[in-house]
Amino acid sequence: MMNYSSEMVTCLSYFFIVFLTGHGASLKCTGSCGNRGPDIRFPFRIKDKQPDHCGYPGFDLSCSDDNSTVLRLPTGLSVHIERIDYRYQLIYARGPQGCFLRQRLNFSFGASHFQIKNDRPHDWTLFNCSLSNERRSLYMDKIPCLSTFNHEVHFFRSSISISNSVLLSCTKMYNIYGIPYSLMQEENYVLTISWSNPTCGSSETECYSNLPHTKGMHFYLDVRRKLLITGVILGFFLFAIAITALYRTCSNDKTQREYQARVEMFLDNYRSLNPTRYSYADLKRITNQFSDELGQGAYGTVFKGKLTNEIAVAVKLLNNSIGKGEEFINEVGTMARIHHVNVVRLIAFCADGFRRALVYEYLPNDSLQKFISSADSRNHFLGWERLNRVALGIAKGIEYLHQGCDQRILHFDIKPQNILLDNEFNPKIADFGMAKLCSKDKSAISMTTARGTVGYIAPEVFSRNFGNVSYKSDVYSFGMLVLEMVGGRKNVDDTAENGDQIYFPEWIYNLLEKEEDLRFHIDGEEDARIAKKLAIVGLWCIQWNPAERPSMKTVVQMLEGEGENLSKPPDPFSSSVPKRTSAGHMPARGLHQELAAISEIE
Repeated sequence: MMNYSSEMVTCLSYFFIVFLTGHGASLKCTGSCGNRGPDIRFPFRIKDKQPDHCGYPGFDLSCSDDNSTVLRLPTGLSVHIERIDYRYQLIYARGPQGCFLRQRLNFSFGASHFQIKNDRPHDWTLFNCSLSNERRSLYMDKIPCLSTFNHEVHFFRSSISISNSVLLSCTKMYNIYGIPYSLMQEENYVLTISWSNPTCGSSETECYSNLPHTKGMHFYLDVRRKLLITGVILGFFLFAIAITALYRTCSNDKTQREYQARVEMFLDNYRSLNPTRYSYADLKRITNQFSDELGQGAYGTVFKGKLTNEIAVAVKLLNNSIGKGEEFINEVGTMARIHHVNVVRLIAFCADGFRRALVYEYLPNDSLQKFISSADSRNHFLGWERLNRVALGIAKGIEYLHQGCDQRILHFDIKPQNILLDNEFNPKIADFGMAKLCSKDKSAISMTTARGTVGYIAPEVFSRNFGNVSYKSDVYSFGMLVLEMVGGRKNVDDTAENGDQIYFPEWIYNLLEKEEDLRFHIDGEEDARIAKKLAIVGLWCIQWNPAERPSMKTVVQMLEGEGENLSKPPDPFSSSVPKRTSAGHMPARGLHQELAAISEIE
């Protein structure tokens, strides 16, 4: 508990430092219009990019399309700022395209906070003169940035009178005001602009403190108040979210570590039996970064991979969010005991941190579900001889699980999706995530929760009113699977008219009673014989009373025979729930014995 608390404090401390650092940085009002532009900070702000509190009223800047920093004055004049000296409160600016005079504006700056710092400004009159004019006045100077190849623009002070002879070939353009003499003659002239309030010196705090008393103090307090309120609200919500997230993260991390320790302990115990152990990096290499997905199951996603160019494998990457490591332990622990031609072979596994995966042999013909999904599809029909071999192979695999190992293995999820087919359509039982072990000298197992897939789960798994859970529960699931193979459809038809569901096994039983064909793909007597045999075997396996179901050894013998001597099973559909005796036990037909319940082995 002490270690967990210290880890929690460490996590919280780290996040709090990161939060304060990031949150404080977000309140700084600095920026620029480009990599070469001047740094923008208080009293300036970039309009539409920075909040109002970042700048003082009247000090708004904007960014042009070419990332120039632009100051627009109340008189309409625009200047492109090259540098800002915050200590001496100076702006160094050039005109758009290097020429201020193209704007034809008043350079007096109006009622703004700025003043021209260059030499004393004057008012000027501009004339456009033809180059044929050979008479030039000594006090008429040329403006380079306004002059063209055919015409020159000259200027002189508006307060000086000139003779008419000077202007014979010139046309008056307009007057301009408040411009230094040097600006009129120089191209790319650097205009120096100053401001007096607010006085910033070397820090933003000094800017705030030197604002005009009434307006400045209100502005300062308003900015600080907004920052404080925003910071408190944002900090509260972020801190609450952080605490919740960290609690869940640390709690999940502790749980995951416990699961991981349980898996590692299991692997140590089974070190002598388990297959090759791969790292997660090995799996990414084998599957080419998990690029070829084969499908998804209840416990994870399956990808195709290659150990070599000749050996293909199927890699099942287990979900971390499901179970407590039980599905991994079940599969590895169970598969380590199994070596049978009708059970899929576990080649390797991965237990790398919280990542867990299983590596199986690759079976190219997919699952049995693909070949029995439609009653009318001849494209996927395997043929009755092959169906009989598939059913026999599955039965032999289940018999091996029940009798061929040191401990009895109960699969609890026999269904078409978990029967894989190799190149020769030999069936192999897969997916042991729900499997349980029990002693061979006992026949039943106690369970706290139902296991399996709806439609294939034996009735006693749902309710003990039907009897004890035992290896006969796998027999029931096998029977449902065989009946689907016979009819080529789900064991419940939910497409019936008026919403009525037809119980598929009962439909097959009624066809047997009437001696009608069981499927559309019966072309001769031999096919009919096999279909009837499979139907009878399936119906024996789904008897409500577990004691009336045959063992898998008996099922194998029934499937290996010709089927002529098979007797029809009792009608399992005459009553949904079999009646019990006064002692509370299931009544058995014939000489079958009751199945004693035992505790499951973890």
